[in-house]
Amino acid sequence: MLRTAAYCRVSTDREEQAQSLRSQQQYFADYIRQREDWTLTEVYYDEGISGTQTKKRAGFNRMIDDAMDGRIDLILTKEVSRFARNTVDALAYTRMLRERRIGVIFILDHIDTRDCDGELRLTLMASLAQEESRKISERVKWGQKRRMEQGVVFGRDLLGYTVRDGRLSIHEPEAFVVRRIFHKYTEEGKSARRIAAELLEEGFSPKYAARWSPGVIIKILRNEKYVGDLCQKKTITPDYLTHLKKSNHGEEAFITITDHHAPIIDRELWNRTQEELARRSRRRPSKT
Repeated sequence: MLRTAAYCRVSTDREEQAQSLRSQQQYFADYIRQREDWTLTEVYYDEGISGTQTKKRAGFNRMIDDAMDGRIDLILTKEVSRFARNTVDALAYTRMLRERRIGVIFILDHIDTRDCDGELRLTLMASLAQEESRKISERVKWGQKRRMEQGVVFGRDLLGYTVRDGRLSIHEPEAFVVRRIFHKYTEEGKSARRIAAELLEEGFSPKYAARWSPGVIIKILRNEKYVGDLCQKKTITPDYLTHLKKSNHGEEAFITITDHHAPIIDRELWNRTQEELARRSRRRPSKT
């Protein structure tokens, strides 16, 4: 009897996809039970996870661990794109499993890695799946860029603003803190370090940082959103396989819209603040 497992994945956790996941699980359970020479081990699954990388797929990784620990003889999955959309991963995992005499059957693609031509056919199908992922990534990025050009905001809330449905709205209790920071720095001539200490003493909290610091203060003073402008694509995702974000150092064009939303700081104060930042940056960093 071959101890047989199955793997299924959906790329979102929406209700219709959840229904699809349950259907897949039932399908595999029934499919395996119909074979007299197979016994069901477990139906592993992931939901809301991309197929382009495996490191974040808990169900997939647990299945591989169980297989390598000798608990599984055969793995079933719907198609190559459900198993992996990264050619390197698909081949690496199936080779690793084959070394332990564990086969993988891709039902809709009619591929069994135990067959003599299984790896060749898998390479072709995995390459096609990876290319489809690249095309999807390009379409998503193109759509996001068009929406950014139309003024839709991508990102989370920041001190002084909330982001809802792609729009920035002033959050007055926090906007008060932003105005104090600009006033203290430009009008009172205080250092970023001193401002951070005073805000801590006054009981105000930063938005996402653990505590106020000179770096947090400078980041606020340089953020163009506070004067009503919007600059997007400050971070980019250059590799659709890893999904890792990095700072945009000119690899892609920034999308900037002037007077995009209601400002917290008027432009005259903003300009003077930027001049003061530039002036102090010519000094020692500790005197910023």
